Amino acid sequence: QVQLVESGGGLVQPGGSLRLSCAASGFTSDPYAIGWFRQAPGKEREGVSCISSDGLTAYGDSVKGRFTISRDNAKNTVYLQMNSLKPEDTAVYYCAADFSGSYYHYQLRVKDYDYWGQGTQVTVSS
Repeated sequence: QVQLVESGGGLVQPGGSLRLSCAASGFTSDPYAIGWFRQAPGKEREGVSCISSDGLTAYGDSVKGRFTISRDNAKNTVYLQMNSLKPEDTAVYYCAADFSGSYYHYQLRVKDYDYWGQGTQVTVSS
């Protein structure tokens, strides 16, 4: 069974950094893409970043220049390095996989991703 497990969240002060990890298991074929999304209380889930099977990346406007997505294929893990964190980055961060062959996963739309992890809380506060 496909499983995605996020880790690395926590409490950090504004300007600090965190690295999130998404460990994937239970699949025999590579997903077309792995994405990171986030959801703050009372708000819609929004796309943060994604990386495709061939290594192409995309970022939401609010995190460009601050966040970096990467992958370690040997470990079946995708990372999200978050720098210069702001209070508005506070949210539950979710890892998601596209296995359905979407050509538009880079648009970071929730509907294009098929499987989701449980999420990890990121809180940016002094």
